[in-house]
Amino acid sequence: MARCERGYLCVVCGEEVEELVDSDLYLRYTLGEVDPELLHKLPERHIRCNPILAQFIVADEFPPVEVAGAFTKRLLDDEFVAAEEARVTSGYRRLHELTAQSVPIHEYPLIREGRADEGAE
Repeated sequence: MARCERGYLCVVCGEEVEELVDSDLYLRYTLGEVDPELLHKLPERHIRCNPILAQFIVADEFPPVEVAGAFTKRLLDDEFVAAEEARVTSGYRRLHELTAQSVPIHEYPLIREGRADEGAE
């Protein structure tokens, strides 16, 4: 991932990803989906520019994302959808917590050492 003078640019829309709470890369990192060694190498995008993941965020401050086609959550198993909504929303809330705290980057993920942190939903 190349940092330019405007910050990190979204590979989907080309606009700057200005805030941690808008970062798909850091959302996926907090969810344990991104290896910390790859953070500086992977492309960045806005959470909303990854609608497949964004559709699972259920929070008043995050307008719902609708996905058309085969990857819409409406076609998935209800139990899977509920679990994904809880997991991804928990990661999204973690991003908001991190903006208000000074936390080392290795403590961002909700899951470390094979177990969920306290307070993770």
